[in-house]
Amino acid sequence: MLATLAALVVVAAGLGGLVVWQNTYELREEAVTVRQAGRTLDGVLALPRRGKGPFPLVVFVHGDGPVDATHDTFYRPMWEAFARAGYASLSWNKPGVHGSPGDWLDQSMDDRADEAVDAIAWARKRTDIDGGRIGLWGASQAGWVLPKIAAKDPGIRFAIAVSPAVNWHRQGRYNLLAELRRDGASDAEVATALRRRDTGLALLGRGASYEEYVRAVGDPKGMTAARWRFVSKNHTADATADLPALRGTPVLLVLAGHDVNVDTADTEAAYRRLLPGRALHVAHYPDATHGLVKHAVEDSPLRLTLTALCAPRSLFAAGFLADQRHFLASVATEGAERRPPHPPRHRPSPPSEPDRPRPLAAAGPHLDSPT
Repeated sequence: MLATLAALVVVAAGLGGLVVWQNTYELREEAVTVRQAGRTLDGVLALPRRGKGPFPLVVFVHGDGPVDATHDTFYRPMWEAFARAGYASLSWNKPGVHGSPGDWLDQSMDDRADEAVDAIAWARKRTDIDGGRIGLWGASQAGWVLPKIAAKDPGIRFAIAVSPAVNWHRQGRYNLLAELRRDGASDAEVATALRRRDTGLALLGRGASYEEYVRAVGDPKGMTAARWRFVSKNHTADATADLPALRGTPVLLVLAGHDVNVDTADTEAAYRRLLPGRALHVAHYPDATHGLVKHAVEDSPLRLTLTALCAPRSLFAAGFLADQRHFLASVATEGAERRPPHPPRHRPSPPSEPDRPRPLAAAGPHLDSPT
């Protein structure tokens, strides 16, 4: 019995060591407080392990939900990949998360863009950051924020858009129907869900209160008063007016094959139409989910937990981390108008084709989920 106990202790110690080793990253993290234009943001600046800089910088723009600076450590494998390309990364808690001032549910997409512009202005004052080589990384809901940042700050040098939404109207309907299909909903259940959505759309269109919404639909099904307020502010979001601000800027568009949140065909068509030319690079990951996690991993809660603990870099679709690193390493430093970098090695982009017209659905209370 003692021998068995000793063996179990050795195994546990070995597993603990494996977890610590796999969650140790080749970078330096510095807790920072961004104070700019009366705004305070609590964040993390991740720097390459060696050197004093100045380093080019990737500014992270979160998707939906109460996201902290590391996205519950989800960002760290990317920070490491970027650090290996010589880049620093800056991220911060959303307002109200981990005691940060404010409430992210009070923000519009313009508010989120202003917040990022202030963070970039702060970063440009640091001696270890190259203020002339700052770009953006954003996922999902950030699809409405990244082009607004570029419109406000013409010094943005590149952007990585991961599963970005383009039009809240189309995205909400796609998300609803995709989730219903995934869950095996009947035709009657689909019809009921669409009628409920139409009710919400009409209420949003006339600026109805949350109380009116609850009276109209009954069970709010997770729609809180604060969330209704957030949706009311943002349900008309559409990136098409702002995306041209990124023309001529190297953009890596990352799309997943198992995305139930965003219609990737609609997104790709819009980006190709609005960002013509060689500066746009599109990378497809057929086995990935909305968050670029391997579909087979995300589909199993146990496997997802074990992978996150013991091999966090293996969460992501094959090539995702390396392709971003190579994109950053090849971004031209002399200016966005110079010959753009080579496209990612993973799944080259198909030839550009015209955007297919799609019916414009009304705005709905369904927002793409946190990733």
